[in-house]
Formats: sequence, C-alpha cells, structure tokens
Amino acid sequence: MTNLERIKEKLHKLPTTSGVYLMKDMDGHIIYVGKAKNLKRRVSSYFLNTEKTIKTTALVQNIYDFDYILTPSELDALALESTLIKKHQPFYNILLKDGKAYPYIKINYRDDYPNIEIVRRVKKDGAKYFGPYFAGIKAGELLKIIHQAFPIRQCKINLKRKQKRECLNYSMGLCLAPCTRRVTPEEYHKVVDDCIEFLKGKDSKVEQILTQKMLKASQMEQFESAIVFRDRLKMVEKLKGKVIMQLNREEEFDAISFVTNGEYSAIAISVVRGGKMVGCETHTIFDSNLTLSEAITNFAVQYYSMNGLVPNEVLVPLEFEDGALLKDWLEKFSGHKVVITAPHIGVKAQILKNNWQNAFEHLEKQVDKDKYERDFTLGACEQLKEKLHLKKMPHKIEGYDISNISGTNKVASMVVFIDGTPRKNLYRKFIIKTVEGSDDFASMLETLRRRFENVTTTNDESFNNVPDLIVIDGGKGQLSSARSAMLEQGYDVEMIGLAKKEEEVFKVDEPDSIILDRSSFGLRLLQRVRDESHRFAITFHRNRRQKITSVLQNIDKVGAKSARTLLTHFKSLDNIANASLEDLQKVVRKDQAQAVYDAYHK
Repeated sequence: MTNLERIKEKLHKLPTTSGVYLMKDMDGHIIYVGKAKNLKRRVSSYFLNTEKTIKTTALVQNIYDFDYILTPSELDALALESTLIKKHQPFYNILLKDGKAYPYIKINYRDDYPNIEIVRRVKKDGAKYFGPYFAGIKAGELLKIIHQAFPIRQCKINLKRKQKRECLNYSMGLCLAPCTRRVTPEEYHKVVDDCIEFLKGKDSKVEQILTQKMLKASQMEQFESAIVFRDRLKMVEKLKGKVIMQLNREEEFDAISFVTNGEYSAIAISVVRGGKMVGCETHTIFDSNLTLSEAITNFAVQYYSMNGLVPNEVLVPLEFEDGALLKDWLEKFSGHKVVITAPHIGVKAQILKNNWQNAFEHLEKQVDKDKYERDFTLGACEQLKEKLHLKKMPHKIEGYDISNISGTNKVASMVVFIDGTPRKNLYRKFIIKTVEGSDDFASMLETLRRRFENVTTTNDESFNNVPDLIVIDGGKGQLSSARSAMLEQGYDVEMIGLAKKEEEVFKVDEPDSIILDRSSFGLRLLQRVRDESHRFAITFHRNRRQKITSVLQNIDKVGAKSARTLLTHFKSLDNIANASLEDLQKVVRKDQAQAVYDAYHK
C-alpha cells in the first residue's frame, strides 16, 4: 500500500465530529495543528484537487501522516488547538514566537493599603489591571507620574503589623504613611480612586497637581525638583495627544486587521484604553491554509493567552465564520462579556482602516526579511538534508565541543538547534571525570556516552529527545571516537564532523570530505552550531577556572598569579590538596607553599 492510499483509507474513517488534527512529516514531526467542526470534511479538503495557496501546497507536499483528537465541542477544539500550538510550535501555524508579554499596572484594590506595581502577567486574582502599555507609552513613566502626583506607598512591606516609624517618603510628602496608621484605609482608598481615574484617562487632576508642585519647587528655588515635575507634565501632555476626540473617555477596545498577499500575511492590533490610542503593533504570520476567519481567531487566542487582559470590545474588519466561537472563548477566558463588532462607518471604522494600512505596510517591508529568515533557519536544514544526503530532515541538531587548558578542568558543551534556531534552554554542560591529561578524543567519548545514557534515565527534556543530527568540531578522528561512544549505548544518529581550516564536512560512511559552498545557508548553519558549542564550552571552562582560583586566593599569601600557577601545574584542586609540601615548594614561594599546605592539612 502506498502512502497516498494509506492516507485515503484514514480519511475515509475520519469522524464527522469536532476535534483537532495534527499533520506530520515523514520524520514524525508535527508541522501543522488545526481545529475542525467536522474533522472528515476539514482534513479531506487538504487532499482535494482544488486550487490552493502557495503555502497550503507546501504544507500538503510535506504531509506524510496525520493524527486527530476528538473534542466534546468546537470551543474545546479551539482551546486544545491553542495549547498544542504552544507546545509543538508547528512551522506552518500562526506563531507569536517572541513570547512578548507587555507591561501592565496592577492595583490590588482589596488590600487595605494597596500599592501599585508593574507586572507582565495578568492573573485572575481580583486585582485591577491597566494596560497593556507599549509603542511610546511606558508603564514605568506612568508609575513615576502617579507617585509624584499621589501620596501612595512605594514600599512592599507587609502592613499587617504596624511599623515603629515612617520612612523618608512620608517626610517628603510622597506617602501617607499607612505603615504607622497615619491614614485610615478609607482615606487611603480615596487617593487610590484618584489614581485609577488617571489610569482610565482623566488627566486634568494629575496635570493640576504636578503644575502646582512644579511652581512651588521653582519659587523655593528647588530647580532640580521643578525640572522633574516639568518632565512628568510633558509625559501627561503626550498622553493627552493620544486622545481620540470622537471617542468617549471610557472607551476600551482592541482593533484587529488582517492582510495577505497569498504567500505572506500580517495582522495589526491597535489598543485603545480610556479613549486613548495606547499603541499599534504588527505581527508577521505564517499559516499555510489561511482564511480571514481562521487568522483572526487563531491570532486572538494566542495573543490574549499570552497577554491576559481582554477588553469589553474587539473590532474586526467584517463578520466572520468563527466570530461566535471566538466570542465564547474570549468570554470563558476573561470571565466577562465581550462584544465582537465590525463597524463600517464612524471613528471605529477609521481606526480599523488605519490598522489595515499598518498591516499592509508592515507586510511589504517584511517579505524579504522573512524569506531570508526562513532560508537562514529551516531552509538551511532542508539544504543540509539534500547536500549531505541525510536520511531525515535535521530538525534537532546537537553540537559538541571540548575545552581545557593543558589538560586541566576539562569540560564539554552540548548546544541544541531546533529548525535552525538555537534553543538555549536545552543547552547542557559536562565536567569530564574519567580522562587524564589533554585527550580530546577520550573526552568526547565520555561526553557522548553520558549524553546517550541519559536518554531513558532522566526526565531532562534535552536528553530525552534524540537529535536528528550531531555536529562534532573536528575531522575523521574526532568523528569516529564520538560515533563509537554513541553506538555503545545502542543509538545510531547521523553524525558529521566540521573541520575548521577548510570547513570540510566529514561523514562516517564516506572516505572523502564534502565541501559545501561558502555562501550556502547549510554551511552557515553548521558553522553557527560549531561556533556556539565552542563559545559555550569556553565560557563554562573559564567560569570553572575562576571559581577554583578564587578558592585558592582565599588562602593567605596566595594571589591570582600564584593561584593560576598552582592550577596549571597540578591540574585540579584535588591534586593541590593532596600535594606534599616539597612538591608545592617547587611551584610557588616557600611561604605560599606552607600556607597552601596548612590550609588542607590542619
């Protein structure tokens, strides 16, 4: 049975209920996650002989298999789809990869004496959140204005116990001293209410307070303070400049616009809070089977999952198929009513139009950049598979390097690249334990043996997942040593060596080296892996040496130079500790040798 026949048989057995489907390539990697009200109809549409976008065609060409998960409802499918996209980060989905979390201002109004803080995660904890703040409005600047205008506490001390005395802020008139109960909770909350009104967009009271303070400071010839108040007033003026005159001061909504050229797409989101345009941000998106309905729905679920605060109203360009589904998800996620509207006239329609223009201009500028980024990462992996005749696509690449000085403090590094991009949270370090002297071959042997021993004996995410390709810094000798260690543990991952001098690529099963074009993205990726593993190993080695020399320098009469001399000669701290007085005296001055000997033998 051919693969196409197998897929047709699976399509025939698909249920017509809601669920999530996962498209996989021939290596078993998930390359696309989608939801469906009717799984059979939706998944089958990929394989029909109909006209498709460039990216849908690219996706279908890479589909080798698919799985699916049934859900009780389409709403559950939407939530599960979002979770799986975050977990697997499929290449063909909309991905807000930067994980950007915007700043918010948080006030826990239920406290007797709440303070005000900047946070980047909105929690369902009963506190009041204001934001997000970006594109010219800085949460930190707003916080400074609040503390200059309102005497709200800046400390984070626990106020359940009354303090003995007030801090300096009370003396400066910047705090009402709730810590010593100089103000009642009711009086304090009135000040907090004024602060909340400011955050909702009412600037007049703050402007009046800061102006009075600036004039008073100037009259008292406290010119530095006057300048601070003047700068805060400029920020308030900047906020006033973002007011949309035709809007009510209580208006809060987000506007989402989508534009595509058939191959690349962009989404812009404008944020309006308290009648002010807080900012507009654009995101380049990459989705293989994009409709406006799916684009807005998938983007909104990812965006609000990351940023937390859902406004009461979301503007969209037009009514779309998944509008009711998205509304249900937003209300369930936020815990309050949400209206999704598609205005055609008025100021909100104009905001959407401007938003679309931002997305369009962003798309024009980003196309070349995104093409280069793809060639630089996933395209480089595809190129390596082709040019090096690899058995599978090298989605996960691991690079290794050894670092030591004259055989001392030997360490190894392991770096990980996923689809051509470094994943630093998966990097790992090794301290070489069994090798005497400067033997990089034996050190690499130990490193690879320990790496593959950990595949099944640890819950470490980096070790559990076996790579598709291993890159060793060096030629045939280093490669053979590393490969033998891997085979000892029962694994047979493709492995190559990259020699620095001529940038030759060596494979175990080929007698001659392979020379890749110097300008090829595939070679650049191998160089990045090799250079990153070298950098990581050198940094780890340097840090270990510094720790050891600092231990020696804690001994009386031993300085940095003599510590390095001892370490270079004896190779390790254990050897120094076990050395005789006579041996120590051969390396450093007699008084220093005596001090080191006494430190370990008394």
